[in-house]
Amino acid sequence: MIVAGRRVIVTGSTRGLGRAFALAAAAEGARVVVNGRDAAAVAALVTQVRDCGGEAVGVTGSVAEDAVAQGLVSACVEHYGGVDVVINNAGIVRDRTLLNMTTDEFDEVVAVNLRGTWSVCRHAAQVMKDTGGGLFLQVISGSAFMGSFGQSNYAASKAGVLGMMYAWSYELQRCNIRTNALWPVAQTDMTEQVVARHLSADGSGRTAEDLGFGRPEEIAQAVVYLCSDAAAGLSNQIVLFNGRKLATFSHIQESASQVRDSWSVAEIGRMLGGSAEPVYSFRG
Repeated sequence: MIVAGRRVIVTGSTRGLGRAFALAAAAEGARVVVNGRDAAAVAALVTQVRDCGGEAVGVTGSVAEDAVAQGLVSACVEHYGGVDVVINNAGIVRDRTLLNMTTDEFDEVVAVNLRGTWSVCRHAAQVMKDTGGGLFLQVISGSAFMGSFGQSNYAASKAGVLGMMYAWSYELQRCNIRTNALWPVAQTDMTEQVVARHLSADGSGRTAEDLGFGRPEEIAQAVVYLCSDAAAGLSNQIVLFNGRKLATFSHIQESASQVRDSWSVAEIGRMLGGSAEPVYSFRG
């Protein structure tokens, strides 16, 4: 068992990807702390893991609440003696365009996806630094890089998670705490409408897998590996996986550069592919 004995927290794990991650890790010997806002769903997942011979405890609540974030870490320490891995999977959407989005809709997404990730990691890092280190595995989205219609709040939250990952890779290196990110392309509640829309427009009888959306249990295999000692050499890395395609991404890189002693507006325009001469437009 590749992660036998590993103490793993999986946020947002009562359905979809998070549930698959928790079940796969437990099947490979990890001791898991599962989480969700529905107490019955949390209890059912704990029972399922135990019925399959695994170890699990549950913490109900939203990671947007710092007390819940701390409770996840405390439960892992209390039941298993420490924390080895935190899989930050909890996430919500409140889709609406910029012109229609409310302050509450923006804040709710950021509270769960971004601040919740920060809160859980903040408490877990305090434990990990005293027990030899660990791993933060952030679950991200292509929205962080490319955006998506009606998801400026979601895109901002996931881009923020990446920013924190890069910052923590410097801050926590001395504590032997690694950070990586998983970019899953999967069939979930969040992608259901996107997949259905593409399949309906396509009309060729293709499946979600044909479009590149893997099943959660397929994606979970990458998570199990990333949580294992075999992946100890990976740090500050983005891993894309859809059950078929596996790819890695590194820090942003320059696409073009030029050095001059001084620049005119026209020269900047030529370098950036715009007009050779500056055009100024003011609206009163």
